[in-house]
Amino acid sequence: MISSEQVSAVIGQTMYGSDGEKIGKVGQVYLDDQTGQPEWATTKTGMFGSSENFVPLADASFSGDQLTVPYDKDKVQDAPRVEPDPDSGHLAQSEEAELYHYYGLDYSETASDSGLPTGTRDNGGTETAAPSSDDAMTRSEEQLRVGTENRETGRARLRKYVVTENVTQTVPVSREEVRIEREPITDANRDAATSGADITDDEHEVTLHEERAVTEKETVPVERVRMDKDTVTGEEQVSERSARSRSRPRAPKDRTPSPAADLASSQRGAVPAPPRHPPAGTAPTHLLSEPVGHGSACADAPG
Repeated sequence: MISSEQVSAVIGQTMYGSDGEKIGKVGQVYLDDQTGQPEWATTKTGMFGSSENFVPLADASFSGDQLTVPYDKDKVQDAPRVEPDPDSGHLAQSEEAELYHYYGLDYSETASDSGLPTGTRDNGGTETAAPSSDDAMTRSEEQLRVGTENRETGRARLRKYVVTENVTQTVPVSREEVRIEREPITDANRDAATSGADITDDEHEVTLHEERAVTEKETVPVERVRMDKDTVTGEEQVSERSARSRSRPRAPKDRTPSPAADLASSQRGAVPAPPRHPPAGTAPTHLLSEPVGHGSACADAPG
């Protein structure tokens, strides 16, 4: 259950169900008229958040920016539709009783000595009872409920950037080189050899060619990259202190052995047992109480 100091922090935060699913944003928090403790919270549900549902805060927990209630989203969405009084802003007793019955909580209009209604929860947890005239007492204990909640642990981004690198490849290239060929004078080429002047200066020019490596770049897609999430389930141990009440008989303080009992003990050779008084400063046994019923609390049971 949240405290009255947490009311302002709860309003506007996200409400989560017992299964970790998001239910909606907390709209308003309603306090108990007698104790001033937070009793109900409203949240927007339905398409576009058009409906406002009431959720009890008896077993709610608030951590960080999340309000966790022990009900799932479907349970909250199907809750009875109630409207507070427009003038006083209070819920009618009949509407509040209907909500208590829907969420499995007992409802009583009878106030206890502490100013809160009496009653018991019917869904487990601490048991309390109204004062009775019999000789029995109710022994209570705290039961630990362990669940899970979703919280943000970090964010991952997928980013691409340009990297420039040198690429070296071997390419075969060819070139032309000058080669002098000599051939002897024969009958076949004699006419061509003697067609010019006898002795003159002459010059012939030959154009040489070569291949040169050139580069050209083309952008082509090579792969597609995306991000995905995997849910990994592990085990984690949690520990918490829980209190419970114990009962034991207490002998009257003025109870002393009778002379006859001492004589009988001495005849048997036994030492008379001293009176069993409770240790000094021992407090009487108290029973634990848990907020239930009208006003989200119940009275302490008699010790």
